Amino acid sequence: MRGLRPRLRSVETSAIDKLRRISLPLLRLAIGIVFVWFGALKIADLTPVGTFVANTLPWFSRGFIVPALGWFEVLLGLALITGRLLSLVCAALVAHLCGTFLALVMQPSVTFQDGNPLMLTTEGEFVVKNLVLIAAALVIAARFHMQDLSVAEADRLALDEATDLVVPNAMVPNTVEAADAEANN
Repeated sequence: MRGLRPRLRSVETSAIDKLRRISLPLLRLAIGIVFVWFGALKIADLTPVGTFVANTLPWFSRGFIVPALGWFEVLLGLALITGRLLSLVCAALVAHLCGTFLALVMQPSVTFQDGNPLMLTTEGEFVVKNLVLIAAALVIAARFHMQDLSVAEADRLALDEATDLVVPNAMVPNTVEAADAEANN
């Protein structure tokens, strides 16, 4: 039992180390994929939120604003996926997502139940969850702005680390044995 705790700590430390390397690139890719997907639905006029979006921005025609926002979302998503101009892209992403809160002002009868701002409808929840995406965009901007590696290098390393999580390399047992030996001394 004495050697189990250091082994578990070693495995946990190794997993956390790998997760630190892959989590932000995966977050960036996941948000990028979602934005390309949702944007493409708007461009193709197959989105279930088209009318909701158009009613939030009534001074634009639906035929213009929904596809225009779709193209903007696809461009943001592709930029996130490729890792290009991330500070600028994240600023545009945050601005776009902040704009979605206009729905709470323009359509309160659609976004709140019985006018109660604490009781959201499905549409209201759809808007308010963007707080999480805003926070994620800020994390991405801060992380990739400060990193020493290029985004492509970081992505390559992240994929290598993700592979190691699935198929651990031969070094992991040595690390565990070293930690166990140190704990027993």
